[in-house]
Amino acid sequence: ILYCYFAVFSPMRGPRNSHNFGDTFFVSSRGLNMPAALAADGFWPFVISVVLAIVAIVLMARWANKRFEATGVPFHKFWAGLALFIVIPALCALIFGAPLHWEMPKLQGFNFVGGWVLIPELLALTLALTVYTAAFIAEIVRSGIKSVSHGQTEAARSLGLRPGPTLRKVIIPQALRVIIPPLTSQYLNLAKNSSLAAGIGYPEMVSLFAGTVLNQTGQAIEVIAITMSVYLAISISISLLMNWYNKRIALIER
Repeated sequence: ILYCYFAVFSPMRGPRNSHNFGDTFFVSSRGLNMPAALAADGFWPFVISVVLAIVAIVLMARWANKRFEATGVPFHKFWAGLALFIVIPALCALIFGAPLHWEMPKLQGFNFVGGWVLIPELLALTLALTVYTAAFIAEIVRSGIKSVSHGQTEAARSLGLRPGPTLRKVIIPQALRVIIPPLTSQYLNLAKNSSLAAGIGYPEMVSLFAGTVLNQTGQAIEVIAITMSVYLAISISISLLMNWYNKRIALIER
């Protein structure tokens, strides 16, 4: 729908007739032109500081868990972790400079120069797959939560747990046993449904292999076999990762 709008019905036929939003974003039939983030001198020190912040958060969480088990005194892990994640990279940016600088799109001739462009085909594909898959995932999560007996919620309330901790520590761990298997299928469908981008002219993997490569080489069997192998590798990787996570969160019965 978005592709048809931009390509057929939109009066913005070219960059010169594009809609200008603060001399920063430009919308036309060719897509959405926006500023592009480019690495500056402080980029790699900033990346290292983010990694160090994550390591510090993990160590802090382990220390807080041991402290809670030993003394029973809770520690505000969320706020402490958020402070570490903000303060450490911020100090790095102050010392080494900004990690990024922005390249603004500028109209030169008949097209924009610089910045980054989001073409209508990619936007339409992203929105379509997001809305379609999110509807199924939302139903999977809802059914998983509903599968947990309401007695679990009542038991948590009788222990004095608030709704937030009840959901995180009681309901979700039990619901994941129902959520993960169909969620794996949806992730697999999402990877395979991306091939529908060829129908709206977006150059994704199927159109690249079965179109460009096949036309240049003429080796139909080999090209299709390579395409199938790539999708098979992606599907197996997703399945292995989700099965590992499913085994990790499974309740161990004695």
